[in-house]
Amino acid sequence: MTNMVTEIVAFLLTISGWVLISSTLPTDHWKVSSVDGTVITTATFWSNLWKTCVTDSTGVSNCKDFPSMLALDAYIQVCRGLMISAVCLGFFGAILALVGMKCTKIGGSETTKARITCLSGLHFILSGVCSLTTCSLYAHRITSEFFDPLFVAQKFELGAALFIGWAGSVLCILGGFIFCFSMSEGFSMREYSYNGATSFLPTQNKKSPGPHKDAADQSSSARQFGRNAYV
Repeated sequence: MTNMVTEIVAFLLTISGWVLISSTLPTDHWKVSSVDGTVITTATFWSNLWKTCVTDSTGVSNCKDFPSMLALDAYIQVCRGLMISAVCLGFFGAILALVGMKCTKIGGSETTKARITCLSGLHFILSGVCSLTTCSLYAHRITSEFFDPLFVAQKFELGAALFIGWAGSVLCILGGFIFCFSMSEGFSMREYSYNGATSFLPTQNKKSPGPHKDAADQSSSARQFGRNAYV
């Protein structure tokens, strides 16, 4: 029962993290910058992995998609690949978790379900690592440009999508480790019970030597008693 509750908690953590990671892909504000006037903000510039936009004070946005993939910066290409990999790994991890959890009726024997659940945990860990690497790489590019005194172009700040991605990455990694640790504990308990049963059987055999030996011991003790009865 405890192991089942642990699996459910890990599943909720990993699914929540995967949803957060998936939501970062269409999120607009990966990096944000604004141009302030005397009273109000005149324009807000923001970008994500797919386009760059500007929103004026009236709320009207004008966006421009990034050019060809071959003309993109290398870090944006890497971020795209890692985020898509994170979403795919989390999707397959969720399917494996549904098959391998004890509260479901599919997956085969307990040993097979335990292995499937461990594999699901590894998928979620890799998904969290990919997303964490993506957000950290993108944030490093923003901060390095912001604090570089020789960088004369427009400087940006960290957007909301990066914090969402970091939160989802932590949840996926935490839930994946809980999946793996719970299943490894189950394997160790089964191995301990098996070794204990095998070591208990010879002990019983030693204590029960058989009816022939018991009869021989009783006859020898009777002879000894008869020999020393009148001494």
